[in-house]
Amino acid sequence: MNSKYIHTAIMSAAFSAALFPIASHAAINLGGAGQYAVLAGSTVTNTGPTTVTGSVGVSPGSAVTGFPPGSVTGGFITSADSVTAAAQADLSKAYAAAAALVPSQMLTGQNLGGMTLQPGTYSFATSAQLNGILTLDYLGDPNAQFVFQIGSTLTTASLSSVISTNGGSASGDSVFWQVGSSATLGTGTSFEGNIMAYQSITLGTGAIIDLGSALAINGAVTLDTNRLVALAAVPEPEISALYLAGTGLIGFIGLKKRRRQRYCAIASAANHAAACA
Repeated sequence: MNSKYIHTAIMSAAFSAALFPIASHAAINLGGAGQYAVLAGSTVTNTGPTTVTGSVGVSPGSAVTGFPPGSVTGGFITSADSVTAAAQADLSKAYAAAAALVPSQMLTGQNLGGMTLQPGTYSFATSAQLNGILTLDYLGDPNAQFVFQIGSTLTTASLSSVISTNGGSASGDSVFWQVGSSATLGTGTSFEGNIMAYQSITLGTGAIIDLGSALAINGAVTLDTNRLVALAAVPEPEISALYLAGTGLIGFIGLKKRRRQRYCAIASAANHAAACA
């Protein structure tokens, strides 16, 4: 393509972004990827008795190994099919949406450990590290959202943790980590939120992701005696589908109630019983 046209296109895009920036609080929607606690592009590999609440999938790759001894509840194992491919497409959209948000604050070069952050979009031009405890303060807002834009890698030290306060006990599903390359959670890390990595994700021995997921677009997800709980594991029933099934509105209400009960059971299992208080 002629360099003149390339330059014109870039300038036009920059001008449009300046006039219509994407708000820092715009909601991120995982779509079909939200049903997955683990989603990879190439392979999913597990060692040890990992427990996953939600689905496990890989696409366009097809290899899922280590289940058993790993176990999956509240979901399915899918690979190289139309459902998983659609989930990957939705993941790519969510990744791009998170990357396009206007940052609330730049944190390049700073350790997330010891910080207390309020809802917003936080940006790292290169890598991000968590060594210690990161506290997410929801300020009592059940609709609050945290987005972390990370230019390259996300790494946590052993026994690091992410915790929620003031209304965030069941809101890890509204935390998004958009990682430009790969993410590595250190041994024994207690993490919250949805990791959306462009390449791969590795969970060290005993690391857990409560109220979130490990979602890799192109690379592998590697697990080792972990626990992952995705609160979006049970889909909302569609009214149209229920009517087609002949169950009517009463059936819809019943399914909504059962989904609520399942949500509470998942939250309780993840030591977040306050979610249903």
